[in-house]
Parts: sequence; C-alpha cells; structure tokens
Amino acid sequence: MPQFPRLQRGLDLSSPGSLTFWELQQGEGGPPQPTGDWRPPQWNLVCEDGWKVPLEQMSHLLGWLLGCVLLGTGCDWFGRRPVFVASLVLATGLGVSEALAASFPALLALRLLHGGALAGFFLALYVARLELCDPPNRLVFSAAAGLFSVLGTLLLPGLALLAQDWRLLQGLSALVTGLLLLFWGFPALFPESPCWLLATGQPARARRILWHLAEAGDPEDSPEEESSLATELDMLGAGSPQPQYHSILELWHTCVAWRDGLILGFSSLICGGIRASFLHSLTPREPAFYQPYFLGAGLEAVATLLLLLMGDRWGRRPVLLLGTLVMGLASLLLLAGTQYLPGWTVVSLSVLGLLASQAMSALSSLLAAEVLPTVIRGARLGLVLGAGFLGQAAAPLADLHGRRGFFLHHVVFASFAVLALLCILLLPESQGHPLPASLQDADRLSLLHGGHPCRAPLDHLPLLPASHQLAGTPRDQEG
Repeated sequence: MPQFPRLQRGLDLSSPGSLTFWELQQGEGGPPQPTGDWRPPQWNLVCEDGWKVPLEQMSHLLGWLLGCVLLGTGCDWFGRRPVFVASLVLATGLGVSEALAASFPALLALRLLHGGALAGFFLALYVARLELCDPPNRLVFSAAAGLFSVLGTLLLPGLALLAQDWRLLQGLSALVTGLLLLFWGFPALFPESPCWLLATGQPARARRILWHLAEAGDPEDSPEEESSLATELDMLGAGSPQPQYHSILELWHTCVAWRDGLILGFSSLICGGIRASFLHSLTPREPAFYQPYFLGAGLEAVATLLLLLMGDRWGRRPVLLLGTLVMGLASLLLLAGTQYLPGWTVVSLSVLGLLASQAMSALSSLLAAEVLPTVIRGARLGLVLGAGFLGQAAAPLADLHGRRGFFLHHVVFASFAVLALLCILLLPESQGHPLPASLQDADRLSLLHGGHPCRAPLDHLPLLPASHQLAGTPRDQEG
C-alpha cells in the first residue's frame, strides 16, 4: 500500500468545494504518536473508524440544508445584504473554530453550523446578483459565477497539498472568507437589492440605491436623460408606506405558483441524489487519486458551458426537459444492463448522466429564482436548494451503512427522474421575462406562459416591479 496521505478518501464530493481536511496528515499508520511537545488532537478516519467520514459529510450537508431554509427566510425579512454580511461573519468565525476544534463531536457540530453560514452567504449572493441583472444577462452572470466556483474547486486540492495540515488549510479558508467580508462588506460594493425594496414597500431606500447605480453606470448622460431619470425616481420615492413582509406560507394561497416551486424542488432533489449513482457506476472500485473529485468538477464546468450555449437559444424549460430525459434514460439503462453492457458503454452513460444531472441542478435553481416572486424568493429558492442538498446527503448515508442500500437508492431516484419528465411540462418559460415581484405576478407569469413557450419583449427596467411592466398585457386590458 502506498504511504502518501490518503487524500482521495478525504474528498467530500457531496458539497461544493469541500474536503475532509483532517485526513491530510494520516497515512496507513493511524494517528501521529504523541511527543514531548503539545500537539493539536488528531483523529483516525481509516479502517474501523472510516464511518466518521460519511458522518462528517452528512453533518456538513445538513448544515447547508438548514442554512438554505432558515437564512433564505431571513433574506425576505431582513434583506439580501444583512444576511450576506452576517453569514460571512459567521462563516469566518466558525472556520477559525473548526481549525481549533478539540474533539471530533465538536468538529461535527462546527461543520454543521459552518455549512449553514456558507449556505446563507451563497443564497443571498445568488438572489441579489439575479435581481440586479436585466433578463438577457441573467444566465450569463449565473454561468460566470458557476465557472468561478468550479475554478475554486479545482484549486482546493493543490492548496491542500501545499498546506499538508488540515488545521492550517481550514485557517486559510477562514482567512479568505474574512477578506471577502472586507471587500464586499461596503454598501457601495454590495448594495441592497432595489427589486426587493420596491416589492416590500420601501421606495425611499430603493430610490437612493437606484440613483447611485444610475450615476455609476453612465456618468455622461445628457441633461434631458438625467432630468427624466430624476423625475421617475422622485415619483418612485413619493410616499413612504410601512414595509410589508410576506411568509412563505402565503404561497399556498396562489393558483399555480406553489406548483412551480414544488416541481423545481423535486427536480433539485433528484439531481442531488442521483449524482452519487452515476459516480458509483463510473468508479465502482477504489478510485484513482482524486479521480471522482476532478471528474465531477470538470463535468460541472462542461455543464455550465452547455447551459450558456443552449439556455438562451432554446429556453429554460426545453433544456430542463432535455436534461431530465437524458438523465432518466442513462439511469434506467445503467440500472437494467450494467452487468451486460460493455465497459465503455457504462462509462459513457455514467458521464452523460452525471453531466445532465449537473446541468439540471444549475438550471432548476435559475428557473426557480426567475419564476418565484421577489417577496418570498429567498425562502422558496432556499427550499429548492435545500432539496438538492437533501438528495446529496443520501450518498453518505448509504456509505455509512456500507453501501448496502445503494441499489435501492439508485432505483428510487431513477423512478423519480421518469416522474419528473411529466412534471416539468407544467412549468412556465421564464426566458426574457421580468422577475415577478408579488404573488399575483408569479401567478400571472405561470398562467400566461405556462402552456407554451412565449417570448415577451425584453425588459430594460429589471429593477422595477413586474406588475408595472405586465400591466399592458392583453389579459390585463381585458380585465
């Protein structure tokens, strides 16, 4: 057996850019022997203690799930920026605490909390970025953010090899989070979302932010354009009603918006859960050094590029339907004929299915953010993302029991993929449409464009509520 640190068993493929860092210094000989000098405590994670690795992975994924649900609600009640800054502060402090953990149970609890803080940071940034983009550029900026995430995932193993100590690596990660806080913590660099301020009845704050964005965007506007913009913003800021916040439970009183969120959450659950089945079919034996990690990151980059090429050309719903079809067929063929198919066929189907699941996961999140109303976008998108992390947690749960239930895991998610094909046909097309601001706007979008793909005129005022831009539709004029 090779004597290098077992980095390949320390990879946590179930969460974005995560490693089980404390295995970096442990070879086949177990934990380091004590010497006269004090050393931080280490834990053995191999042989009879191998069950601790999937337990840590489950703890971290459950932290992401809880963070998406709880802090997503906070985004709708307190704003995108406060949750973003608070999550960064918590993630920095918890990252330092992980590096100083004195026992494995304490480390499990810290990993749970750290995952929740990272989820709040990711969710608030995702929603705020989407609400600041105009419709033609929403997919481009989302794909660019996904590629940067893949780049960080690819660089992390190299940083781990340089650090050679999981505590040092965890401290460096906390330092990077702190630097992000120093950079993005200034209101001028990360303002509150004017879309959310307008939807919740805070026009005065929205007017100040919109004026700042207008000045920073095109400082050489003509006097006529500046006068027109000033008049519009003055009208927008006239009157200061009390802010009105909404609960996610109000979604159940809508006609069809609740159905869209449920379908997209189901799709995200399938994508997260079935990914482990494709990876298991791709590497059925002990994987080579870092092979699953780099393979997953590489396919995620390819899936992002494919979405960038097809998402605006064909629309969100057709691409999501195509990805679900490919993923379901690949899963069923692997389930029925793994023992009879040639090796190259199994590898091809596994790569194709993994690629489709990565693309579906990203597109489900984007479509959910585009069709759900601004007033509850954070909470509802948090539930969709949380469903994906719940699906990913099924893989370490199977590892915890020695993969005895892995075949049933594959059967269940393959069946769900077939069922998702029928559900996706009920979704509306969101390409080129303004973001719905209220629950009524979300229902209107689903009713007008749920039956057939329809391309509305491009929205050049993406920060204004959708109700002002949809008021001139034929349905509104008839009413």
